[in-house]
Parts: sequence; C-alpha cells; structure tokens
Amino acid sequence: MDFSTQWVNTTDQQRLFVKLWGDSSKPALVLVHGYPDNQEVWEPVIQQLIADFYIVTYDVRGAGQSSVPRKVRDYRLAQLSQDLDSVTQAVLGDRPFHLAAHDWGSIQSWESVTEPKFRSKILSYSTISGPCLDHAAFWLRDQFKQRKAKFFKQISKSWYIAVFQLPFLAPTAWHFFNPERWGKVVTELERTPNLPLNANIQHDGKNGVGLYRANFISSLTRPRKRHAICPVQAIVLKYDNFVSPELIDALPQWVEDLSVVEVKANHWAILSQPENIATYIRTFAQRF
Repeated sequence: MDFSTQWVNTTDQQRLFVKLWGDSSKPALVLVHGYPDNQEVWEPVIQQLIADFYIVTYDVRGAGQSSVPRKVRDYRLAQLSQDLDSVTQAVLGDRPFHLAAHDWGSIQSWESVTEPKFRSKILSYSTISGPCLDHAAFWLRDQFKQRKAKFFKQISKSWYIAVFQLPFLAPTAWHFFNPERWGKVVTELERTPNLPLNANIQHDGKNGVGLYRANFISSLTRPRKRHAICPVQAIVLKYDNFVSPELIDALPQWVEDLSVVEVKANHWAILSQPENIATYIRTFAQRF
C-alpha cells in the first residue's frame, strides 16, 4: 500500500509522525492506535478501507517515531485532544473527517468526541475497546452501589492500571518483552497465528505508561459530564480480556445517536479480524 509521510508539530513542541494513505479526494478517515501499539497496528484494517477513504494515521506522543515527552503531565487527555486537532489541521485543514480508534486511542479520542469545538468537524466515531474515562467513572460508581458483581468484574480486568501507576516498575517490565515474546501474548489472546509483530514494543510499552499515570486517577475520582457531539458506533469485543463489554451500558445517557455492534474477538480484533472491523467502520461512516 502506498502512503506519504509528514511531521506535525504539536502545541507543546512535540513532533508527531503522520502517514497519509490513499486518494485525497475520498472521504477522510482518521485512525488512532492504542497502547502498547503504534500506527502500524492499523495496517491490516487500512488494507480493507483504502479504496473507500483517504486515511490519516499517526504515532501518538511517546509511540512509534513520534517524540517522547519528558513529563507525565504531557500525556494528559486535553493535550492528546490538541494533538488530534494539530494533526487534522495540518493535513486536512478545515475538512471534516470520520474517526475510529482502538484501546487508548479510543480513550483519548473521547476527549475530542465530547468537545464542542469538534462539532461538525468529526462526522462519526467508531470506538473499539476504549471507554471515555469520565463515563466509566460514573458507570463504576453506579455498579458499586447497585451491581457489585459487574463492578468487581471490571476491576479484575483492569489490575494492570494500578501497576502502571508505579513510576519505575511498569516501564522497567517492558524490557523483558521483545517483539516475538509480545507477539506470542497477542496470538494467544486472539487465538490467531501469524499476526503482525510490533518491532517497537519495548519503546512503545515503556513510554506509553505515561498515558495511565497522567489520566486515570484524576478522571476516575473527578469525572466530568461529557456528551458526544457526533454519532458514535461502539464496536464491542465480546471476549475482551481488558475492557468489560458491560461498559457499553453507560453510553446511552451520553450519546444521542448510538449504534452498537458485537464482535466475537478478544482485545486486538483489529489484527485478528481486520475485515470485520473494517466493514463495521466503513458501513457506519458511509451513513453520514
């Protein structure tokens, strides 16, 4: 697949590495990757979508070839939303775009999808395994009061979040993973052989810990009421080991135009079922 590249400067002087795929006359689609990945994780899906969209991907700060911030606070959600704005303004100008994101890409994209300045700019949003932290906080509070089983189910899936708050242990742990060892983890989760490897896994895993440390405690203890400014499709992964499918229950009160689809896959469905994921993204985006 052919692509061009571009560097984009952020509002706080970081540099983001951007790739542009396909025919620029097609509708624009921005794909945001999660943790501990970089934009290459989207390539199996891009292969399925490139005939229909002009696709923009980028390495989020700390991942891939993008620069690495020195301070944890530089990973805050508000700044990550500014990064999306910087990228789209640089490569699309005022052109509206569709948005799809996975894992931490979804978490950070919610900050933009619930931000009034993106109204009429983001045409649609497909979220995969990444809840809005504010929505999740309200949901967890409700579950603790009413359905403790669901509360503890999600907490048990999210044990790693507590570990990631430790400033030295979590980054150091990534030194024990090489691409093949991490690839084996993903392969076993997805029960699919020969999935693409992340050659940059130690770098991406170590630096991306800042995403958790900068945002989880503040978001979960002081949640904000955030309403979506565009139609949202939640692609729910039925066997997700890290994000409970029940989190979808929180969305109707925050999203006016909500669609929900379910995929029988684990957390990295964008690698194990790229055709299915691409079909859902395409079908939803083409409605708007």
